[in-house]
Parts: sequence; C-alpha cells; structure tokens
Amino acid sequence: MLTKKEQRLRRARQTRVRIAQQGAVRLTVNRTNLHIYASVISADGSKVLASASTAEAEVRTQLGAAGKGGNAAAASIIGKRIAEKAKAAGVEKVAFDRSGFAYHGRVKALADAAREAGLQF
Repeated sequence: MLTKKEQRLRRARQTRVRIAQQGAVRLTVNRTNLHIYASVISADGSKVLASASTAEAEVRTQLGAAGKGGNAAAASIIGKRIAEKAKAAGVEKVAFDRSGFAYHGRVKALADAAREAGLQF
C-alpha cells in the first residue's frame, strides 16, 4: 500500500509526463504547512524562469506575523507575484503543474490569482 506522499508523487509524475508531451512552460506549485512555493520552469525543464514563495523576505513583511504563509490569502499574493515575474521573463502562457496536490484551498487560490494577474493556463 502506498503512503500519502507516494500517492501524491505518483499523481505528480503522471501530470509532468502529459505536460512534457505538450512541450509547454510549466507553473509548478509546492505547499508545506508553513509556506507555498511557485516556479515557472522552461519547456525542456532545464531552467527556472521565475519563482516566488512566502519564504521571501519581501513577502513575509507584507504578510505580517510569522506563520502567516500557510493560508489562502498568502497563496493569492504568491499567485499575483509569480504572474508578474513570469510576464517580466516573457512568459504569457503556462501549463499548471499542481504537483499532485488537490486543486483546492491554497493551490486553487494561487491559480486563480495568477489567472487574474494575466497568466494563461
């Protein structure tokens, strides 16, 4: 029987295979209990074009108290931030890689904020 983490990694691997076949730039999301991380990775997977997380000093001051990086409000801030950085890097269209996490809560908040900021996926 697979553990919860192994199940998530299995789902992530399947998604990444489909994205690789498309040859698209991907927006990956990783979440922990305290933080959420987003990266825009090139189509061949060799370069990180842009990244944002709640662990960055600038974002932490915006969030206020310590431990506030693990909520939907923080995820929406990261979504807007990653969209701005991706546009600055010349990326308009991405494939959303949720890394096996359910499209719910913080992951959904990040995706919605990135779409509102102009990123297409």
